[in-house]
Amino acid sequence: MLPEVPRVDPATEDHWLTRPVTVRRLWWLLGAVLLLTVLAQFAIPVKGKFPLEGTFAFGAWYGFVCCVAMVLAARVLGWWLKRPETYYDATDNGGEEGGDA
Repeated sequence: MLPEVPRVDPATEDHWLTRPVTVRRLWWLLGAVLLLTVLAQFAIPVKGKFPLEGTFAFGAWYGFVCCVAMVLAARVLGWWLKRPETYYDATDNGGEEGGDA
């Protein structure tokens, strides 16, 4: 038996995850966790297979650079694959409405 999912009335939007105070606290918590993981490298030595992996905060800066690269690649891919707004107009079917023959 699956647990019941709590539903929130979209008109009120009073869910605890939609409150600005909660969002701000979650961002601070996430930042603190990330800072602690970077600072943990002072206590735990990192041994990688490549010399670059041993640099300070390698996981943090490498993840950031890869994330930026993926966002840029997605933007280029979206620009390359985009279709005009009139792509699905009825005139593309030879002037017929519906298009099913």
